[in-house]
Amino acid sequence: MDPLSTTFQALADPTRRAILAQLAHGERSVTELAAPFDMSLPGISKHLKVLEHAGLITRSREAQWRPCRIEPRALMTIDTWLDDYRRLWNARFDRLEEYLRELQAKPAPTKGRKHVRRTKK
Repeated sequence: MDPLSTTFQALADPTRRAILAQLAHGERSVTELAAPFDMSLPGISKHLKVLEHAGLITRSREAQWRPCRIEPRALMTIDTWLDDYRRLWNARFDRLEEYLRELQAKPAPTKGRKHVRRTKK
């Protein structure tokens, strides 16, 4: 699987996104990351392995403590991929805005008199 697909697959799970949100505030231990979830430590560890495999986090060992850190480079890859679409949609919205301004600048069409047929009695 290509790296971008691996990253999106890792981000598809809400628990893993919540873990990344915690790590955005600084490094955390596995126990700290597990605290908000009704999940076992082995369950959290499985999520961490997926995030680590995708390059979204790094883990190290400091004595008994295993801190996890967010790895911004993997997120920058997604941002780069999304940037093409961001530019595309910004250009489309700019053209739409210009078109709407042109429409607003045109005078409103005048309503002509309706032709009424009269019938003879």
